[in-house]
Amino acid sequence: MLAAALISLGVVFLAELGDKSQLITMSYAMRHRWWVVLSGVGIAAFAVHGISVTVGHFLGLTLPPRPIAAVAGVAFLGFAAWTWREGNNTGSGDAPVREPRFALLAVVSSVLLAELGDKTMLATVALASDHSWLGVWLGATLGMVLADAVAIGVGVVLHRRLPEHLLHRCAAVLFAAFGIWMLLDEALGQRPMAIASAGALLVLTVGSGVRQARRAVR
Repeated sequence: MLAAALISLGVVFLAELGDKSQLITMSYAMRHRWWVVLSGVGIAAFAVHGISVTVGHFLGLTLPPRPIAAVAGVAFLGFAAWTWREGNNTGSGDAPVREPRFALLAVVSSVLLAELGDKTMLATVALASDHSWLGVWLGATLGMVLADAVAIGVGVVLHRRLPEHLLHRCAAVLFAAFGIWMLLDEALGQRPMAIASAGALLVLTVGSGVRQARRAVR
């Protein structure tokens, strides 16, 4: 069991570096308290890798990636709209805002949706089919929490340095880009269209930010 836990920890930790769930975690850490985000990541990691272990070790099945990606893509577009609305409600000042009531639920659901069918979940399924299921479950959960803790640290630093409304809007754009990517690439298999659409969204956002900065300077 110890060997399975160590192998799973290393595999999942490395797979999570630069993954979309790590970027999602960072965007939440820019807007919410670090312990809320870390708790949500822990719950989501425990749940998603529990599903992986069950599928891989006990059922010997694979998950249908495209329907899961379609649901996740729509959900992330919803997260984007909600986050943008939060940014508009904060105004342009830097005053701290009250912790949203459903922040923990939002973190858990978005990280869980991002991981369903992702490479880290597929790796856990494969490991659970050949190793101790309990070791794989614990190791994969810890590896994901450690990797996302790095992203939380980056998000906390940005939270201290950037205006609140800007953080919300950056997070909203990130969620929207992930939603578009999941729908077009992972659900429909249209990678060129996904690259073009997500890239256009990011270019328009950067251009809008530059224009606003110039107006502020003038």
